[in-house]
Amino acid sequence: MDYRYAAMALAPLLVVQGLRVRRNALRLPEPPGKRAGTAGEGPPLRLLVAGDSAAAAVGAPSQAEGLSGAIVEALRERFRVSWEVRARTGLRTLQVLRRLEAGTPGAFDVAVTSLGVNDVTGGTRSAAFVAQQRALVALLQERHGVRLTVLTGLPPMRAFPALPQPLRWVLGQRALAFTRLLEEVAADQPGCVVLTPRLPLELKYIAVDGYHPGPLAYAEWGREVAELVCREFAPVA
Repeated sequence: MDYRYAAMALAPLLVVQGLRVRRNALRLPEPPGKRAGTAGEGPPLRLLVAGDSAAAAVGAPSQAEGLSGAIVEALRERFRVSWEVRARTGLRTLQVLRRLEAGTPGAFDVAVTSLGVNDVTGGTRSAAFVAQQRALVALLQERHGVRLTVLTGLPPMRAFPALPQPLRWVLGQRALAFTRLLEEVAADQPGCVVLTPRLPLELKYIAVDGYHPGPLAYAEWGREVAELVCREFAPVA
């Protein structure tokens, strides 16, 4: 069954479940720690991590154990990494785009984005999501000089313990559809790739709120980003 038809048929129940989740969900804070800095030895590499609560390391005890910290840790033996995090809980793609447009122009080699979950839960239409993602990639490349943009595929919302059924299934299907939309964006944007981390659907990879990545998930996500970066920016022997 197409999830869109199921969503329409189940709309009253899904609204009730969504409101209940918002009311009762455990709300984790953005963790403390550095959101900018330099670490490592080797050729210089400038990294931007932008997006939503996952980009802001929610679910980890510190920024060092979140996404930016995991990427830097995986790269620091090969590069001197200067990194910056521009992220906040609850942001959708359009909000991140507007913030980057209004913010200080920075110069980065690599940008990693974590976006889409709030677009899914907030009802962003597919066409708008694609247009906003394309505008975001163009902004990163043209205003910030980004050579490699890594769009992170949406997480497996179908496996989030915090979500009841059938809301979990519907949001999970929509998340899969939005990942396919990201792949469409990357297909016609040079220097842009989609990375969907290869995370086992096991509770140990999920934070205590049943919704965000935990430290193990961030570590694997960071390693996979680092693999892409090393292939693109490997120092010439």
